[in-house]
Amino acid sequence: MKKLLKSHGLKPSKRLGQNFLINENVLKKVVEAADISKKDYILEIGPGLGSLTIPLAEQTKKVVAVEKDPKLCIVLRKVLKNKGVRNVEIIEADILKLSDKELSKILPKKYKLTANIPYYLTSFLIRKFLESKRIPEQIVLTVQKEVAQRICAKPPKMSLLAVSVQFYGKPEIFSYISKSSFWPRPEVDSAVLKIIPKPMRPAADSARFFRMAKAGFSHPRKQIINNLSDELDIDKEIMKKQLLIWGIRPSRRAETLSLNDWQKLAKNIK
Repeated sequence: MKKLLKSHGLKPSKRLGQNFLINENVLKKVVEAADISKKDYILEIGPGLGSLTIPLAEQTKKVVAVEKDPKLCIVLRKVLKNKGVRNVEIIEADILKLSDKELSKILPKKYKLTANIPYYLTSFLIRKFLESKRIPEQIVLTVQKEVAQRICAKPPKMSLLAVSVQFYGKPEIFSYISKSSFWPRPEVDSAVLKIIPKPMRPAADSARFFRMAKAGFSHPRKQIINNLSDELDIDKEIMKKQLLIWGIRPSRRAETLSLNDWQKLAKNIK
């Protein structure tokens, strides 16, 4: 990989968060987590030099690989041609700037998202696809270990990130990845995160839910009654009564509430 980049006068970009996955055993685990067949279409984001693209292409019908770096696109096309890989379509674009309409032109209705992504993209990318009108059947991503643990957390270690992801899907950590499995080596270990999306909720329901959750986590160390009454501009005594009606002790902190608790509050607090 080093020689390949050097031969094209390239090196990994820190700005684009390029850390290439080079451990073959880990690549096999990512493909295993993707749970793909010859009938599947795969969306891969940030294919880089194709270390994950090629094993995905070998086991699926087609891979649509979206790469932001135009120089890497040139190298990747050569790599795929030399390997005789014909079922990969390379799209030179910033995935965050592709609209649902544009995605619908390059993807079928049913597809799976599998990628080794730059760390800085994690929360933006998960939100984009879980809120999209074209939701993938499943999402498998390599992310920072700590971020994966936060996403999969349960009370009393919930966060706004955990609540947000779990509102839309069921996340689980498939396996952990040592930082030595990447080049250049990042400063932290990673994890293979798998998310199975839930059926999409009505826009009004989700808007109400997230307003409630953001208010609750506005000051994580404060009691839930103070956050909700202050942020939602509701009298504290009225808020106290409503919390008690729904079985939530007013002195609790946001991190101790379950997804079900937030759904009850969003649905019932006026």
